[in-house]
Amino acid sequence: MPFVDSHCHINFSELAQNITGLRDKMQQNEVVGALCVSVNLADFPAVLVMAEGYPNIYASVGVHPDYEDVEEPDVARLVGLAQHPKVIAIGETGLDYYRLTGDLEWQRERFRTHIRAARQSGKPLIIHTRSAAEDTLRIMAEEDAAAVGGVMHCFTESWEVAQAALAMGFYISFSGIVTFKNAKQLKEVAQRVPLERILIETDAPYLAPVPFRGKLNEPAYVKHVAEEIALLRGISLDEVGQRTTENFTRLFGVKFFS
Repeated sequence: MPFVDSHCHINFSELAQNITGLRDKMQQNEVVGALCVSVNLADFPAVLVMAEGYPNIYASVGVHPDYEDVEEPDVARLVGLAQHPKVIAIGETGLDYYRLTGDLEWQRERFRTHIRAARQSGKPLIIHTRSAAEDTLRIMAEEDAAAVGGVMHCFTESWEVAQAALAMGFYISFSGIVTFKNAKQLKEVAQRVPLERILIETDAPYLAPVPFRGKLNEPAYVKHVAEEIALLRGISLDEVGQRTTENFTRLFGVKFFS
């Protein structure tokens, strides 16, 4: 039963310093691959090093909405960096009104830049949204994000938001949050999203699933996210692993071999 971690940050120092052990644990848990996600341009070379160094690790390029005082990307720069064969997505990008306040028009413009770069490069989007669902969906519609599709990563929104994203051709990715006891609304969403549109992720080093909640997260733990989805939907773990791995292949155009 193969699993793919569709979103992690293994270039972050707390994980990168033990990459050999991390990859060994992935293998032990049948995690056949991972997507290492970019959060700013300064650290993108480290993301690319991970992807170039290992055949089952891929990369994205983008600037996270939480990063305020960093080099601002433009469409040409993102498109150029996305030409690398191991770069399979644009992002993570989106809107976050939870951590930052004030005039956030720069966030919205950055988000538009990423969508335009995705459309130009033909690579799917990795979208982060927190306390900003209405504006996120509006900008996705205005910029025709449906033309390339992508994934709503670490999804924590309502079923109505999920439906709107699904209607634009996006996948819904569940993280360790779905294993948390108090995540009742999210568990309901995980029961309702069509299985052919679900991805699983860790967002490592953050958001470790039960039974590792509060500890350092890593790609091997994505199996626990799959276990929770299997339990919620009343299907086998094998089926969740197989289907979410197929979904990753369909969206990002890469195939892993266990």
